[in-house]
Amino acid sequence: MPAARRAKKRDEPLPAAEIHSEGFRQTRQARRDALVEDYVELIADLIEDGNEARQVDIAARLGVSQPTVAKMLARLTAEGLVSRRPYRGVFLTEAGRKVAYECRERHQTVESFLRWLGVSPETARIDAEGLEHHVSTETLDAFRKVMQSGS
Repeated sequence: MPAARRAKKRDEPLPAAEIHSEGFRQTRQARRDALVEDYVELIADLIEDGNEARQVDIAARLGVSQPTVAKMLARLTAEGLVSRRPYRGVFLTEAGRKVAYECRERHQTVESFLRWLGVSPETARIDAEGLEHHVSTETLDAFRKVMQSGS
């Protein structure tokens, strides 16, 4: 049996509790926001592709059941991000369009940066889907800056 690996020692001392907790708080908030953002971004994509986002299409593309989608659509409606019409699809409100635009912009920046690093297009697309929800504006700006400079 191989010897247990020792954890690598920290390069820097542990930050103060209030600073340390902020990173965890932001990660928890990003996890809560990620699902909402995924739905809103997908609804925007479906609308652009065919002028209507239907519950069945959302379920198929996210790989979830229609009741799961119905529950999330109720939440998105309550949060003022979508509107629904009987026997019609789901539509984004102005607030929903703003969220979708911001998500798409973050996703495209992260995906472009990963491809710039040499990551394959498919892997960059998949990885960007998770990273886009956790990356700060400062980091996105740094990604854009380094890609523009070519360094």
